Amino acid sequence: MTSHPLSPAHPVADLFSAEGRLKAIPRRAPRRAQLLAHLAETLFEPSRSYSEREVNEALLTVHEDFPALRRYLVTGGELSRTRDGSAYRRARSLHQQQPGSPGGAIPAVA
Repeated sequence: MTSHPLSPAHPVADLFSAEGRLKAIPRRAPRRAQLLAHLAETLFEPSRSYSEREVNEALLTVHEDFPALRRYLVTGGELSRTRDGSAYRRARSLHQQQPGSPGGAIPAVA
């Protein structure tokens, strides 16, 4: 019998090196979703808007492929962004997640 990829037998911490860097971006969607939820919760405050540069800098602290992580966070619904991509915001907390609900654009920031 195999364990479910989101089970406690596979904690998110296993994806990181002892130095706190992400070893690799998971290829399996459920495991990647688990990672993205963790990154959103730990790197971004829910009530704050971030510039693209701030998002990039935060993601660069864990992995060199920050554009892929940023794209996965937006398409996975963990971060929302303005239509022009100039502002990002954490889309939901872990308690609000619903499978299959994609992220969307947030209103333009004046």
